[in-house]
Parts: sequence; structure tokens; C-alpha cells
Amino acid sequence: MLKAKEKKERALGVKLFLKAERCSSPKCATVRRPGRPGQHGKARRKTISEYGQQLMEKQKIMFSYGLRESQMRRIFKEALGKKTNVIDAIFGLLERRLDNVVYRLGIAPSRIMARQFVSHGHITVNGKKTTIPSFLVKKGDMISIRASSADLAIFKELQNNLKKYEAPSWLFMDKEKLQGTMKATPVANETMFDINLVVDFYSK
Repeated sequence: MLKAKEKKERALGVKLFLKAERCSSPKCATVRRPGRPGQHGKARRKTISEYGQQLMEKQKIMFSYGLRESQMRRIFKEALGKKTNVIDAIFGLLERRLDNVVYRLGIAPSRIMARQFVSHGHITVNGKKTTIPSFLVKKGDMISIRASSADLAIFKELQNNLKKYEAPSWLFMDKEKLQGTMKATPVANETMFDINLVVDFYSK
């Protein structure tokens, strides 16, 4: 599983932080083996077509957020139907997923871990256990660790880890109470992805 995730990052040539702290260390696959996987990985990359660029950007988003093709298509279809800025709409639908919010708040070290925390029933939204990773958090919603899960070993070092972590500006994390709140709608001015390319991909 680990090698498969690292191959995705090497194939796309970008860090997607799929494996938590490992991606920020010298052990990161893109640092140790920057070439593409396979016997031709060290060969010079060919010029990528416009379609190829769009496809790669779509894959970056899919792998980073842990989405299936059907989920990606649904998100972009929903965003394209809105009257607001389509890029911000797409970014909001991606970032407001509960598994992503748990990750962004620093409760989980990666989106993969955050998805497990949610699906295993460790996370509450406004005091209610929520086990759907794709649940969309709204402005004012409070995200917490379920009381019966707070003493588990996976959360033992959370307060110490949060001391050196700052959540994005659209979120607030109370590091003492271990409660997070969505205080604003996320906008796509800090994303590492070129969402325009994926809009073009799905608009065809």
C-alpha cells in the first residue's frame, strides 16, 4: 500500500502528502527517487499535450483527496451548476469534506488517517457522531473528537502535535479543548492545484 501511494506521487512528479510526516522528511519517495517509476523512469519526460496536462491535474486532486472518478465528476458537475465562481465552488466542495477538515484542523496527520477516524466513528459534528467522510461541513459547524474516543492511543500526542501546527485561516482550532470550528468558506487562493485545467477536462 505504501509503495503504491509513493508510485502515484513519483508518476505525477509532485508531493501529495499521502503519507503524513513521511512526505515532509528525507524518506519521501519524491526526494529519494525523483524519477518516474518503472524501467523508463529516468528518461526525459515528453512534452505533455493539453489533454495530458488536464488529466494529470485531475489525478493529482483525486489522489490527494482520496476520491473516486464518480466522486470527482459529481463534485465538478455540482460546481458547474452553481452561479458563484466555479473555481471557488469546486475548492469549497473539496475542502469542506469532513475527512479533509479533520486533516486541516491537525486532528489527523493525513487525509487517509482522517478518513479512518471519521469512518470509525471517532469524530463528531456539532456533538453528533458522523461517519461519512464526504459529509460537507458548513460555516459555524464544530468538529470534535468523540468523548468515548478521546483517551485512545491514536489521540494521546495530539495536544503536543498541535502546538506546532496552524490550521488554515478559514478554520479555528481550540488546542486545549481539541475542538475545531469552520469560521469561513474556503476560497481557492492557496490551492496547489490548477483547478481550471480540470474544469476544462470535464467541460468537454
